[in-house]
Amino acid sequence: MKRTLILTAAGLSLAGCAVGPNYVSPAPKAPAQGELSQANAPGFVPDEPPADWWKLYDTPVIDRLVGEALAANTDLRVAAANLRQARAVLRETRSQILPSTTVNSQATHARTPGAAMGIPNASFEGETYTVGLDASYQVDLFGKIARGIEAGRADVAASQAAYDLARVTVVAETIRAYSDACAAGQQLKVASQTLKLQEDTFDLTRRLEAGGRGTGLETAQGGALLEQTRATVPVFEAQRKAALFRLATLTGKPPAEAPADVAGCETVPVVKQAIPVGNGATLLARRADVRAAERRLASATAQIGVATADLYPNISIGGSIGSTALDPKDLFKSSSFRFSVGPLLSFSFPNMTVARARIAQAKAGADAALATFDGTWLTALRDTETALAAYVAQGQRVEALRRGRDQSGEAARIARLRYRAGAEPFQTVLDAERSLASNELSLAQAESDFSDATVTLFLALGGGWQQSPQG
Repeated sequence: MKRTLILTAAGLSLAGCAVGPNYVSPAPKAPAQGELSQANAPGFVPDEPPADWWKLYDTPVIDRLVGEALAANTDLRVAAANLRQARAVLRETRSQILPSTTVNSQATHARTPGAAMGIPNASFEGETYTVGLDASYQVDLFGKIARGIEAGRADVAASQAAYDLARVTVVAETIRAYSDACAAGQQLKVASQTLKLQEDTFDLTRRLEAGGRGTGLETAQGGALLEQTRATVPVFEAQRKAALFRLATLTGKPPAEAPADVAGCETVPVVKQAIPVGNGATLLARRADVRAAERRLASATAQIGVATADLYPNISIGGSIGSTALDPKDLFKSSSFRFSVGPLLSFSFPNMTVARARIAQAKAGADAALATFDGTWLTALRDTETALAAYVAQGQRVEALRRGRDQSGEAARIARLRYRAGAEPFQTVLDAERSLASNELSLAQAESDFSDATVTLFLALGGGWQQSPQG
């Protein structure tokens, strides 16, 4: 008994010596700690993007839709469930550091041949009653359990980052769907205004033809242009419906329950202030995909320690107390009391091939996780720099097209006046109105693209990841 206790104490004194590499995050060494190269353009400020970045639009409808999406989106529900699952797995892993206990009781009626007990030509039959408590404790001599818990914690953090990424994406896609619905509404409005203008011109050509000042050719050309514009209306209607259906799905509703107030939107949302972009270092901290990749690398590194521990002996300490009697009333008498205690050692020696193969697998997994992390932060920087440049370019495009639209409108107005006065041929009016219609639609599309670029920029910046699901 004394020797058993000495061995147990020695095993406990060695517990906690974790084998395998200690993890050091490579994130601080990533060469992305300075300013973003495209962030010096006008329209950007170095402040950090707020968590609720969608409020920069200052649009109550967007605030409401985002709230509905965060509460009911199905992708978010899946991510939240995955996070709860990862937390439950971690609790299971942590339980390995505690003793395992089993309470048992048994009643048997058996017949035993006497020959089995060295008494020939006899047999014994009767009842046996047993109650007991068994306990065992695995001594984490080389840190296998500790490394498993370390990996589990990293897995939970990676699942948390996956939830954060889903959250950012859902918010961005909700705003994008709202913007697309408004853009289609705006294009419908432009098409309707163009139709009205071209209908007036068409009526004018018919009156002039009836009065002998126009020709059938001019009337036919005006009618053809009118029908070309009319043909764009059902396309824009379908685009608006598609955006509304997406919006309904994102907010956890069937398409038939798409928000009615959005169906009438004709103005694309814009952020009317400078965009806060932060810097490279804070970008990597905000981006959920980068954080997820870093945590998966931490988990893969810890798994090397889990595999390495199999090269060494595994020690567990077990004990049992209980009572065994032939009659229930004798179960708790001192004469029926029994106990046992002692260590159990298992060691896969000398065949270590399996253990070494698992170590090699774990190391390869860690190498792959490191490469994934490096690729993720490089992609994050590329996406952000690209989004910054695209935002600036799309803003400049909108301004240029707006000036062009104004010039086309003035040219069409003058052409119609001169045509009425007989100073210009109808072809001049036709060309001017065709140019105006094209510029109007190009401007509407550019404003839609600019809104889309704004959402893409906020998505690249990784805003809105700070909040987490409960449970």
